[in-house]
Amino acid sequence: MMEERIDRIRQQLHAHSYKLTPQREATLRVLLENEEDHLSAEDVYLLVKEKAPEIGLATVYRTLELMSDLHILQKINFGDGVARYEFRNEDAEHHHHHLICVMCGTVDEIHEDLLGEVEQAVSDKFKFHILDHRLSFHGVCHRCIDKVDTNEIANVKSNIPE
Repeated sequence: MMEERIDRIRQQLHAHSYKLTPQREATLRVLLENEEDHLSAEDVYLLVKEKAPEIGLATVYRTLELMSDLHILQKINFGDGVARYEFRNEDAEHHHHHLICVMCGTVDEIHEDLLGEVEQAVSDKFKFHILDHRLSFHGVCHRCIDKVDTNEIANVKSNIPE
């Protein structure tokens, strides 16, 4: 499975006159191995460095930016000022959504597209052709909800990015 994805990415790069260099491949492999984790550039760099210590942070940044520009990766920000990266789902019509826990920082994904009617209403009302949408919910996850009382939940509301 991973080799097939690497092959598809190699083809995408070649279609845009880029090569899949060993450094780019090492970066992609780290992202594929940690696909569920929403890694930052620094996270990717630390993991790449374990496998290929000769690869520098600037190389990882350039690779991530190139992959974002080519729509292989999606750059996302959960309101904390840190860009994170995840693979774009080639088969999905829209980007998936995220549940961000303000207590533990866990990010869960929602793969169902729950905004079809809202998107249609916005499109009709504002005569706006929507290409994609993204939605992030900030709150307290199921792992934390039983560990805290309601007063504590009210207090963490101030941690929610504006």
